[in-house]
Amino acid sequence: MAESESHLQQTTAAPAELVRLREAIDRVDEVLVRLLNQRARYAIEIGELKGVLQLPIYSPEREKHVLENVERWSDGPLSAAAVRRLFERIIDESRRVEREASES
Repeated sequence: MAESESHLQQTTAAPAELVRLREAIDRVDEVLVRLLNQRARYAIEIGELKGVLQLPIYSPEREKHVLENVERWSDGPLSAAAVRRLFERIIDESRRVEREASES
């Protein structure tokens, strides 16, 4: 009897827990968006400086360094390779806004 009561309690609590976890993800997503936009603002500033200094936008050594850092910082559950793939996309977008800033 106790086992079925425990299962019933879990079943009735599960919807509320699902809502709670989704709200927590929404809060994390909001922070991520704010941080990604801050990162893009820094990339814009870098692009403007590269324009003044007549430096190329693409910096393979810097990108390699960034990717090595994020792989090292990842302690899971995302694998280092997964984090690398995410940051490759982030870097692509950063390079795009950097290029736009350097051309203006």
